[in-house]
Amino acid sequence: MPKCLLPAPRPLHAFVLACMPFFGAAHAATDSQPAQPSQPTEPTMQVVEVSGEREEDQGFAARRAGSSTKSDLSLLETPQSVSVLTRDLLDARAVTTVAEALQSSAGVAAGSWGRRGWDDFIIRGQRASESLYIDGLKRGQNQWVGQDVFGVERIEILKGPASINFGLVQPGGLVNMVSKRPRAEAFNQLGATYGTDNFKQVDFDLGRPLNETGKAAVRINGMWSNQDDPIDQVYFNKRYIAPSVSLDFGPNTDFTILSSYSKREYLRNQGAPVKGTLLPNKNGAFDRDQFNGEPGFGPYHSKQATLGYSLVHRYDTGWKLGQNFRWLDMDVDGRFVSLGALAADERTQSRSGSMQDVHGHNVALDTYLERAFDVAGMRHTVLAGLDLNSDNVRYGATSCRLPAIDIFNPVYHQDYTCPATPNSQTTTKVSYAALYLRDQVALTEQLNLSLALRHDRIKNTLYNELANTTSELRDNANTGSVALLYRLTPHISPYVSYATSFLPVSGSDFFGVQFQPEEGKQAEIGAKFEFDNGRITGGVAVYDLKRRNVTTADPNEEHIAILPSAQVQTGEEQTRGFEAEVGADLRNGWDVQAALAVIDAVVTEDNGGTVGKRLLNVPRRSGSLWANYRFRSGVLTGLGGGIGARYESEKSGPSVSYVVPGYTAVDANLSYQAARYRVTLSVKNLFDRDYYAGVLSNNVLPLGDPRTVMLRVVTNF
Repeated sequence: MPKCLLPAPRPLHAFVLACMPFFGAAHAATDSQPAQPSQPTEPTMQVVEVSGEREEDQGFAARRAGSSTKSDLSLLETPQSVSVLTRDLLDARAVTTVAEALQSSAGVAAGSWGRRGWDDFIIRGQRASESLYIDGLKRGQNQWVGQDVFGVERIEILKGPASINFGLVQPGGLVNMVSKRPRAEAFNQLGATYGTDNFKQVDFDLGRPLNETGKAAVRINGMWSNQDDPIDQVYFNKRYIAPSVSLDFGPNTDFTILSSYSKREYLRNQGAPVKGTLLPNKNGAFDRDQFNGEPGFGPYHSKQATLGYSLVHRYDTGWKLGQNFRWLDMDVDGRFVSLGALAADERTQSRSGSMQDVHGHNVALDTYLERAFDVAGMRHTVLAGLDLNSDNVRYGATSCRLPAIDIFNPVYHQDYTCPATPNSQTTTKVSYAALYLRDQVALTEQLNLSLALRHDRIKNTLYNELANTTSELRDNANTGSVALLYRLTPHISPYVSYATSFLPVSGSDFFGVQFQPEEGKQAEIGAKFEFDNGRITGGVAVYDLKRRNVTTADPNEEHIAILPSAQVQTGEEQTRGFEAEVGADLRNGWDVQAALAVIDAVVTEDNGGTVGKRLLNVPRRSGSLWANYRFRSGVLTGLGGGIGARYESEKSGPSVSYVVPGYTAVDANLSYQAARYRVTLSVKNLFDRDYYAGVLSNNVLPLGDPRTVMLRVVTNF
């Protein structure tokens, strides 16, 4: 073990590096420090995130995403598709879940499995739910706990392979949620929301500087929320708190301690039978508000606790050291009901139950050094780092027998039976170490080259407690990227890039065969633009992406009945597409955000006869538009409103026999902003459009969200 006694003159980062045990790793570091004083007119709080400069992401137009790109370059200078959802945009759309937030990003399909208590999303046609990060650090190899959006300052979406920034990720992309950080000025914010389905939320956000400069500061934000559901019996209760503190160790060092604790209880939405909703049923139409699960078989409980820090130290020699660390512990237990096939009478639906018990912890440490220097008349910005990670999950599942249910005359609280011994009890540990190197080269004043290389070594150990057997998979891989960007004008930058990815996959199939790592590769051509001093930002891109060794739900219903979590690796998938996004903060009071995507996503290799079929829950066309206006002068000063629409074309999947039709939903709001309070009335799905969230199986499909009305009051005191 390293000694922690250091001479007094040595900086904090030396102490941290000397005293930190060899944990597993993390992913991208966030260059962050307390924000400089400001006087925002909105109740949202902005935070410095990149090299001592305020993130210019107030309003809807963002100029940087340093937390995800691990770079001080603006989005205009970044040769990769990156979307940034600012806090102002999230508030304008009254976002309460990750799925709702991601619906406004081009090429992202979110919430396709309905209101099931956790986050699911697809980026560029590829499932990416496991690639969810908080402050640049991955939560783990699998996602068991839904995340709260109240405590985030912004959400960043990197599209395509991002191996150099975050290491082991899915090739479609990743989502990085950036937490609220301490600010240099004192503030107090209290909010309350009431809405449809007995939605009730109380939240707070408090901050205080700890010294005269404000570089040392503390912040704590939290939320209490209870909510029923349009489906009878279903509910969601959430609790969340996140203290953080920034310490002042001099002008060259930024050090922030981050922590959070969340607790959830919910009864899962089981979805609706296909016949009687999407397809005709000889007995009539199914009641969309009806619960087909078993009220006595549930609910779910989850807990998640995190503690970590973000460190940046700038040396007088020009070097910069960055380091991110986080410890995470999670616990999930619960029960859910799976709906089987309808009988010949088209009213009796078989059911099965599963009891799940999951315990896991993850430790992560990512350290890098960066410096810019000139060689042969060209400017090089070199970044080198060490990424370490250890993820340990113990998973238990017990399959239970439940009586069938009459979907037109349900009888609840029927007896069910569960064996004393679990059907599955495994412990999976995935650990890896990686070295990465990136060089951003200014070849000329207009032409920039980015080269990145990463080497990963992984160890994937699976212990089957029931069989008392252990299997171990060791692997290593080289991944990287190359990109060329040209500043055609001061406001337009076309680029071309190629990138690869590598991802170890936890677990095994129904027969106990351990999964092989996934591999991905992508070619992309695009252009970034920025006008009116950053008030209008955006980009367009076309891409060709392939993903191999893909893990999906096991299509064998007999396997699912015995082990509901059973999965298979189907082979290869390919997505080709076009994306366009724009965010604008116009001087006339308008804020606008728009996104458009066209995706061709198909199975190209498979062992189940699905070659050529479209990928699960990927709409061929999707788009969103949101426009917000606020009066800034005259007798109507402070009054504002917004209206938007989101569209998805039809969805299907390689293993289902039906197509879910497309839909368009309209959202709107009205608000009034005074000096110390703000009142907002939001309506989602204004015209109460009936639609389906996506595809689940041949027996059941998830329903979309009906009209939701929410009244929110926020006060600053």
